[in-house]
Amino acid sequence: MEIKYFRLIKMIVEEGSIANSAEKLFLTQSALSHQLRELEERLGFKVFLRARNKWKLTDEGNELYNLGNSILESIEKGFHNIEQLRTGSVGTIKVSTECYSFYQGLSLFIQKMGLLYPEINVDLIIEATHQPISKILSNEIDIAIVTSKPQDEILSSIEVYEDEIFAIMHQENPMNKKEFLDLNDFVNAHLIVHSFPLKTVSVYEQFLKPNKITPKKISAIPLTEVALEMVNANMGIICMPKWALKSFKLSDDLIFKRIGKNGLKRTHHLVFRKSDKSKKYFNDFILNIEDDFSKI
Repeated sequence: MEIKYFRLIKMIVEEGSIANSAEKLFLTQSALSHQLRELEERLGFKVFLRARNKWKLTDEGNELYNLGNSILESIEKGFHNIEQLRTGSVGTIKVSTECYSFYQGLSLFIQKMGLLYPEINVDLIIEATHQPISKILSNEIDIAIVTSKPQDEILSSIEVYEDEIFAIMHQENPMNKKEFLDLNDFVNAHLIVHSFPLKTVSVYEQFLKPNKITPKKISAIPLTEVALEMVNANMGIICMPKWALKSFKLSDDLIFKRIGKNGLKRTHHLVFRKSDKSKKYFNDFILNIEDDFSKI
């Protein structure tokens, strides 16, 4: 039975007649009479007893009226709940990372979020780079992507993916002959990084610093395109994950070398305030970024 019939019965009862109901339902009296006749023929019983201008429910009609009220109330309640959920899906999320190279993987994700969740506004806060955890604690940003899990009671973290850092060099670089790069290979190398401080550079913090190795020369080149041109001119090496270079056209002369015998791997965490986990739009963002980065 269609919802329109329940609405028709309810309106006739409340308004007293079809004539009074027509204006409220935005239909003609003739159209409503046709609907009621069609319903009664389909059901096989009278819904109303009509005498002059008096409309009275039959016993069967009264049962139908009560059923209709219950259904219509459930529908109204359901739409109200949906509206509340939609309201909870609106918000702004400020995101930052601990390294500029991470932004290479975020731009396409934010573009996709804009299409799927236009109610969620995602802002990249570049100035919080290198110090995202302190910025979360001071409420200047909401989510950070970092490679070390913070120890703070008000923060939550989720592991989203693991990647591997490779050394990228020109094929004429003498280190090209090696199966992988060891610590000694970095002693006389010209290491090109995105930016200082070095504690934000994974190859230094995880591989070189623990072994007290500092490359002979370190240059900070914030633009990946420029850094790649320098490497292509055999002026140094850069260390990055392959996914961060997907959007760049790489020269055939560039090669990737593993760092250490077992490779230099790192785990990425989403970090956010525990108090924000109750917000629906926040959870929508987290679920999507988990799904997106699990495919890297």
